[in-house]
Amino acid sequence: MGIWDTLKQHAGAQFLELIQWTDDTRDTIVYRFPVFNQAITDKSKLVVREGQAAVFVSEGKLSDVFGPGTYTLDTRNTPILSFFTSIAYSLNYPYKGDIYFITTRQFTESPWGTPNPIVMRDAEFGMIRLRGHGVYSYRITDPAAFIRQVVGTDGLFTTSEINGQLKRKLVAAVADTIGQARIPILDLAAKYMDFGDEVRDRINPTFQQSYGVTITDFTIVNLTLPEEVEKALDTRTKMGVLGDLGAYTQLKAAEAIGTAAANPGMAGAAMGMGLGFGMGNTMGATMASAAASPGVFNPQTGLGGAAPAPPPPPPLAPKFHYAGPSGQAELSLDDVVRRVTADRTANHMVWAAGWAGWKAWADVPEIAGRVPPVPAAPPVPNVSFHYHGPGGSGEKTLAEVLDLLRRDPSGAHVLWKAGFDGWKPARDVDEVRAALASVPPPPPAPPPLR
Repeated sequence: MGIWDTLKQHAGAQFLELIQWTDDTRDTIVYRFPVFNQAITDKSKLVVREGQAAVFVSEGKLSDVFGPGTYTLDTRNTPILSFFTSIAYSLNYPYKGDIYFITTRQFTESPWGTPNPIVMRDAEFGMIRLRGHGVYSYRITDPAAFIRQVVGTDGLFTTSEINGQLKRKLVAAVADTIGQARIPILDLAAKYMDFGDEVRDRINPTFQQSYGVTITDFTIVNLTLPEEVEKALDTRTKMGVLGDLGAYTQLKAAEAIGTAAANPGMAGAAMGMGLGFGMGNTMGATMASAAASPGVFNPQTGLGGAAPAPPPPPPLAPKFHYAGPSGQAELSLDDVVRRVTADRTANHMVWAAGWAGWKAWADVPEIAGRVPPVPAAPPVPNVSFHYHGPGGSGEKTLAEVLDLLRRDPSGAHVLWKAGFDGWKPARDVDEVRAALASVPPPPPAPPPLR
């Protein structure tokens, strides 16, 4: 009788030939594979599909994590080593372990919203309250940390068990980001994407360390104001469209007179006429006052003296899509200039919205104008040598040696100075070689006249 037959009779176990999990749901994050009263054999295979990870817990301690692939489980595998060790001791203790499958694909379209308004200070409207909502996506990037910190011994863990905690942290990050930005509320709509990226980058280090979770996308769908602030904005917009406060006052007076005169009956007509005359006098006085003291409408203080226009928002720094030796990225003008200055000889290419294609940095005026010029070659040091060659014999400076080399490049020019073992060809002397390399070659001679 073989060892596995003995194992069957002794433990009454069923053998697991294939360990795998096919997820037919959209919200399951962790599934504990049923191994009760079953045995992993020397021939068992573990299949982990794309978008999954398998975690072995041996005798209460996490032992290993398997990524996508097919694995043959034998005595060389640490996660089940205790099982095979038990055979040598006549099954005095059975294999005690759990197998968890973790879903590592993205969980998308998870909604978030602010349960309470976010209070912020606006330079134009004062203290205001904002509400916001949107969606976010996340995935498990550290299965071991997720099992230890979040799941524990839960055999079936779904998105509904962690979404609440994630949303509370995200809403707090939204409040911090918007509060620190200090952007006028009228300009918030143009910053939704930037806010979303900043919230994601702000919260990910905490999520990855605490939960083994990474936020892959965070989207702000809308930020809404209280109803009274929206009404004030509507009134301000209407005033801006009408422009002339006197014409607006005349229009409202005419509408009121027409409404009062439309009342049925004699009493209504008389009342309408009296009301009309009274409103006419009142509106006339208002118009005269407005004409004598022209003003502007302010949603916080009403009609008042002309106030200086607030300064426009600072211009946005230009952004460029960059491709070069350090990779691809979206960079500011200053960052592009720094990379070009660090290595002028490299192939730095940039692109911006509206361009037909990529351009070399030197073809973009705003970049080329910021890159400092190539530093000029330093002056030739006044070093003396003992010289012998077509220029005669004697002591020559480095500048004189260079001049002789240019006059007669093919001549036998040799040099000596203290420290040399003997005479050396001039072009083999370090100082001469360095000076020749730093000086650009002369321009070619012009073609002969015909």
